[in-house]
Order: sequence, then C-alpha cells, then structure tokens
Amino acid sequence: MRGNGARKLAGRAPAAPRRTSPQNSLVSSPDSLHKTRDHRRLCYFLEACKQMSDFKAATAAHTRIIKLGYETYPSTIACLISCYVHCDGLLLARQLLEQVFFWDFDLVTMNLVIQNLMEVGEYGFAKKVFNKMAIRDVVTWNSIIGGYVRTARFEEAIRLFRQMISLNVEVDKFTFASIMTGCARLGAPNLAVWVHDLMIEKGVELEQNFILSSALIDMYSKCGRILTAKEIFDNIQRNNVSIWNAMINGLAVHGLASDAISVFSRMETENIPPDSITFVGILTACSHSGLIGEGLKYFDLMSSRYLIQPQIEHYGAVVDLFGRAGKLEEAYGVIKSMPMEPDVVIWRALLSASRTYRRPEMGEVAIANISRLKGGDYVLLSNTYCSLKKWENAEIVRDMMKKKGVHKNRGKSWLELAGIVHQFKAGDRSHPEAVAIYKVLEGLLQRTKSEGFLPEVELVLMDVSEEEKEENLDHHSEKLALAYAILKTSPGREIMISKNLRICHDCHSWIKMISKLLSRVIVVRDRIRFHRFESGLCSCGDYW
Repeated sequence: MRGNGARKLAGRAPAAPRRTSPQNSLVSSPDSLHKTRDHRRLCYFLEACKQMSDFKAATAAHTRIIKLGYETYPSTIACLISCYVHCDGLLLARQLLEQVFFWDFDLVTMNLVIQNLMEVGEYGFAKKVFNKMAIRDVVTWNSIIGGYVRTARFEEAIRLFRQMISLNVEVDKFTFASIMTGCARLGAPNLAVWVHDLMIEKGVELEQNFILSSALIDMYSKCGRILTAKEIFDNIQRNNVSIWNAMINGLAVHGLASDAISVFSRMETENIPPDSITFVGILTACSHSGLIGEGLKYFDLMSSRYLIQPQIEHYGAVVDLFGRAGKLEEAYGVIKSMPMEPDVVIWRALLSASRTYRRPEMGEVAIANISRLKGGDYVLLSNTYCSLKKWENAEIVRDMMKKKGVHKNRGKSWLELAGIVHQFKAGDRSHPEAVAIYKVLEGLLQRTKSEGFLPEVELVLMDVSEEEKEENLDHHSEKLALAYAILKTSPGREIMISKNLRICHDCHSWIKMISKLLSRVIVVRDRIRFHRFESGLCSCGDYW
C-alpha cells in the first residue's frame, strides 16, 4: 500500500508522556528546597525551575538563597538571572543585574559573574556586565571572548578581540587559544593569518605549548589552508598526541586519507602513543575516502595493539564508513552489535546514508530510533521519498513536521573578504549588493546551461513544475556566495566558501563546471568536509 511505511511512522505511538527528571522532582517537592543549604544544589533547583518555567518556585528559591547568604555568589547570581529570563521574569533579571553593581564587587568576582553568565547561556547579560565595568583585565576579556566562542558567536568574539588589541590590552595564550578556535569554526583564512602574525609579533612561544600548537594547526586546517597546517606541523616539536590529532583530523576533513595514514605511521616511528581521538580522526579519514578495508583495520588495531577500548564515537565512525559506501546492511549490523546503546549521531548517519542511496525502509528504521527528532531528520526521510517520487509518503512526513511544529534548518553560506564575513541564505536578497550579485549569478547560470549543464531538479523536495524546481536550485546559498566572490575578487584568485549544511549534488556539479569555465580554484567547506574544485574536478572525487 502506498505511503504505508510513512503512515506507520506517523502513527507508531502517541506523544511520549513527560518524564520526571531529577531536577523536576526537586521542584515538585517543596520540602527539598527548605532543607537545602548547599548553594550548588540551589543552582540545580533553579535549573529545574528554568526548564519548567516555574516562576513561583524560582522566587521561593531566591528567598532561600538570600536567607542563606548566597545572593552575592557569582554562580547563584548567574543561575537566578537565567532562571528569571526563562520564567518571564525579565524585569527581576534586570533588577538583579543592577544589584550586581550596587554590591561593588572586586574585579575577580565580576570576572566570575561574567564567566558564570556565559556558562548558563546568558551572553547578553554577560555583555551588559562587561560594558559597565570601569576596570577590566585580561581575564575579563578572555571570559567574554571565550564565552562568545563557546556559544558560536564567532564574529562578535573577533570584534571584541579587535577592540582588545586596539585598546592595547596585553593578550595572553588563553586569548589566542579562544580566538583561534573562533577563526577555525568561522573558516576565515585572512583572519587566521592576521591572528598568527599577531602571535609572532608578540613573541608567543609555541614550542613548549602543545595547546596553542594544536589550535594553530586546527585553525589553518579548518580555514582551508591545509598546506600551511602541514608546514607548521613539520616545523614544531611534536611531543604531545594532541598535535598529531590536530593534523590527522585536519587531513581527514580535507579527504586526504593517505596523508592521514602517513602521519599515523610517523606517530609510531616517533614513539607517540595514539589515543582514542587519534582513531576517530583515522576512521573519519577512511570514511571520507571510501577506504573500508583500511578503516576496519585501524578499528581492530585499537584494541588488539593499543589496548584502547572502542567508544561510541568509534562505532559511529564505522557506521558512517559503511553508510557512505552504500553498505547499509553492514552499517545496520554494526549498530545492532554495538556493546552500548547507539546514540542519535549514529542513527542520523544511517538516516543520511538512506537518503543518499534511496533506501526509505532503512530511513524509517533510523527515524524510529531517534527519540527527539529535529527538522533535518524529517527532511532527510522526506528527501528520500521525493527522490523516488513517492509524493504521498513525503507529504505524510511533512504533515508530521507541521503538527509537531518542527522547522527545516535553513541553509546558509558565508565567505570572508578583507576581514569582513558576508552571509547568504537561499533566495536571500537582503545583501546591500543583491542586485549586482543576482546579475552575476544569472550570467553564470546562463553560461553553464549553454555549456550543457542540466540542473538536478529531482533533488527539489516538492511535487511542482520543472521550472519552479530549477528556480529553487538556482538560488541556493552557496551559489549566491560564489557569485558575490566572483563579483568582488580578481580573476584567478582562490575562493573559499563555508556552508552550514551538506552541499547538494546540484551545487556540487555546478561549481565543478564553474571552476573549469573560469579557471578558478573554489574551496567549499560544508558540514561534512572540504571540497576543492579545480579544472572541473573536485577533491572529494564525487564521494562525500
């Protein structure tokens, strides 16, 4: 019967009853609050109030905190502010923030307030404290910059770092460690070079600091400068496994499996024992290159030679290894034989492979085992049905999304030019130079069509006309970003674009043709790996 699998999925069970967590049980038992004298347990109680949006319980906890004299503890201040924000007590949160300045804390305590606010996710309030502080030291700056990096607000972190430099605040190794992580996650090569030059200018020593050495290799790798990362690796002391792991993982995301394996062999030669992270990198490298035999060999070596017990992330890498190669039965077999409960990452690897190889029955198995479904999970299954033109099944999945209020994660791409990051979303016309961008894009689209490029309209997830599907594909975020890069850069210059999702097959094929027609090197870092397009070919070998 048509749509049977999707219908079973939609009606497999009613909404799960709300579970009572340990935090929730605290809130439901008022006596536990009155008996509590530990400020950490009170913060635990406030977290429960926050999750349940229980304003009354939050105020009771606040009263208890004052009674016990904990109202000036940075951790309780941060927990109270965060709790009130999530319990519709914004006014009280603001009043409490003002009280912080009334108490006239010393610099150390104020730094702790910022750190604790960042830890509970209240970066807006942390920034307000930072802005009002009359005196700041390097710890203050590190707390706010590091907090922004941890909450994925990389551009704000870099802006504050620039401000810190302009005010001649003496940066330290912790500042550089945070900002290098920000540059790596953002994929901003020019900023990466600037930060590295600053480190050299300020005489920051790498030789005896494996954390900074690892971060530097990681930054250049994730900014698309893998050759620079390799050069740094070859010219520093490599006496800590973290440095080797950074290099192996960097090579893995660039799809350079043979190089990653070569680095692993050098580890053995230089008597650096690998750890569990090393094997995640090696398995990932094998997965991205389709080296099933090699991957399984290293998986066995973990326990047989190095006595490292495989953890869930290693099993996940093996599932991905089989899934990418289209061996879904083997991937599912690994999941069933695991000595621990598979996590959501593993089921999503199977789900993604089901979409790639058009195996909806495997996708349904994966979906059934993901307890908290996100928009991307539904979209992958819907994509699978659409690719097989099973519109009824796809519609059932879409209806499930609507009923559960789940939204698709919108694709976005960005690139850095002259130290400024420009972001684009699919169909976006908000950029100040949108008219010029679309004019360049239309020219590129016409040129590729005249050369015989055919849009892969079957990838569009709607039962609509071919013309509508083609228009939908034409305005993907990476195409807009590429058009802007071509508009603003000189011919022959390498282009680097980052994307938050996996690049689609249509954009992948299209960018290959553009690289050949314009004789440009175009690097795209998607959610999975790097793609280096040159002369009509991609470094992934169309395997990703």
